[in-house]
Amino acid sequence: MGRHVHGTKPIHIREPVAANSEINVTPLVDVVLVLLIIFMVVTPLLEKDIAVRVPNAEKVEQPTEVPPDQIIVHVKADGKVDINVRDVEDADYITQLKTRLEPRATADKVVFFVAEDGANYGRLVWAIDSAKIAGAETIGIATDKLDN
Repeated sequence: MGRHVHGTKPIHIREPVAANSEINVTPLVDVVLVLLIIFMVVTPLLEKDIAVRVPNAEKVEQPTEVPPDQIIVHVKADGKVDINVRDVEDADYITQLKTRLEPRATADKVVFFVAEDGANYGRLVWAIDSAKIAGAETIGIATDKLDN
């Protein structure tokens, strides 16, 4: 029993080391830097602008009748469309706008749109796109309700 085997090392038992109570901040700094880089890359992408020309505000009396030289398309909440207070069927819409726009000079091919509060957005876009197909050069959108 007292033999010592050649080539073996005696086993040393270490005493337990006290727990490290310091916080390792390296992973925290890594995460914060990654978040900072993500925000720096994403922030410029959020700032998309749409160029809109807004006229100067001035008080103007609302006309009671549509002047004969203007074209006003009214999109109603029920989906019907009228041109200068006359109801128009979808099939005749582009034809009637073409008839009104063709004799005008390019600068005078202006169509104004008025949409009721409950009007379908897709219907308004259809009316505007169709007006462009009919030859309208300038599109105006009325923001206040017109008294007709």
